[in-house]
Amino acid sequence: MENNQSWIAEFILVGFQLREEMELLLFVIFFLLYIFNLLANGMILGLICLDPRLHSPMYYFLFHLAITDISYASSNLPNMLENLVKHKKTIPFVSCTLQMLFYLAFGSVECLILVVMSYDRYTAICHPLQYTVIMNWRVCTVLAIASWACGFFLALVQVSLFLRLPFCGPQKVNHFFCEIRSVLKVTCGETWINEIFLFADSVFILVGPLSLVLVSYVRILWSVLKIQSKEGRKKAFSTCSSHLCVVGFYFGIVMMVYLVPDNNQQEEQQKILFLFYTFFNPLLNPLVYSLRNAQVKSAFHRMLQKNWTL
Repeated sequence: MENNQSWIAEFILVGFQLREEMELLLFVIFFLLYIFNLLANGMILGLICLDPRLHSPMYYFLFHLAITDISYASSNLPNMLENLVKHKKTIPFVSCTLQMLFYLAFGSVECLILVVMSYDRYTAICHPLQYTVIMNWRVCTVLAIASWACGFFLALVQVSLFLRLPFCGPQKVNHFFCEIRSVLKVTCGETWINEIFLFADSVFILVGPLSLVLVSYVRILWSVLKIQSKEGRKKAFSTCSSHLCVVGFYFGIVMMVYLVPDNNQQEEQQKILFLFYTFFNPLLNPLVYSLRNAQVKSAFHRMLQKNWTL
């Protein structure tokens, strides 16, 4: 067996078994969604950079969230779009490894940024008089850097464990991109260490942060109910409901994929979940924060008026 093991040059991404005409149709749909994702998140980035009224901790973290969404989508969608239009399903081993690294890293960073945003909202609502002291720019910078560093460190651990594995058979990955659990299934080495670390990583990056978010929002809800002003309660609920909507969508899908026991019969459902998450989660953040956030809408209107007068 050892004599038959070798490092391979490429993987075959099975994806979805479709006719060429259907692949071209999906290419058009997915390409438009990807462009809309870039434009929507780019608009958020532009508004936060150009409007001084959005230079606050909440929008500083929203800025990082938009960068993460663009990066996550760009880590695997271009290759998928290329495969659809060229009707090919191969990806080089190096490209597959880099794709795995970036999607794991950006997914982890987004999770941690969402937790930091919930802490920011907790501080703003539960400790309003101390907010500017607690969430000063130094603290915000440290939290952002720590989120990025932790996300990439966890991804590097997973990829390092993956690179130690040998491959010796047909390299058909039953996915539309190099999702780590799908790639591990085509190795001929022992993957129990990888599975343990992947599960531990999932618990650390999902269960722990989600618990912190829920605790924060229980405290926030209790504080909001104490607000005497009806307008104050409405404003607090509006800001927090936007964040909760994003958190629920993000954590719900990822936990269904990584914390549910692996089952070969559920592979097609998991591919659909990943497809939905890859395309619609990056779009959800700018849509939620622009449609439900009065300050973002006001900044957008001011920008339009400024450009109109010019």
